[in-house]
Amino acid sequence: MAKVSIAKTLKEEILKKFKEESKIIFRQMYSLEKNPKKGKLLASVGGVVIKELKYKKFRFYFITEGYKLKIMDKSKLIDMLIKFVRMSDKKSQQKTIGKIKNILRKFGKEKF
Repeated sequence: MAKVSIAKTLKEEILKKFKEESKIIFRQMYSLEKNPKKGKLLASVGGVVIKELKYKKFRFYFITEGYKLKIMDKSKLIDMLIKFVRMSDKKSQQKTIGKIKNILRKFGKEKF
């Protein structure tokens, strides 16, 4: 099983914006522990993969190590970390992905 982590600022933003619906969103995010290959691949920066999960018109972006996701089977994904870092609506999708890429290029995944 993989480990899912959600950035504190993102968690607060989800709770503030979605109130009761946030439970559905968090359930969907934590479902990646059992199925880490879920989500749409958007980009790769230095071995780190950026993927998204959709909920209604919103996108939730997460990063993970791409090589582990490709070569390992489910039984060996124990030490894999999936970290949710940002959220956007459809309009600001490209801008948000660009910001995530920029942070990864400049600082690496530790910045999140």
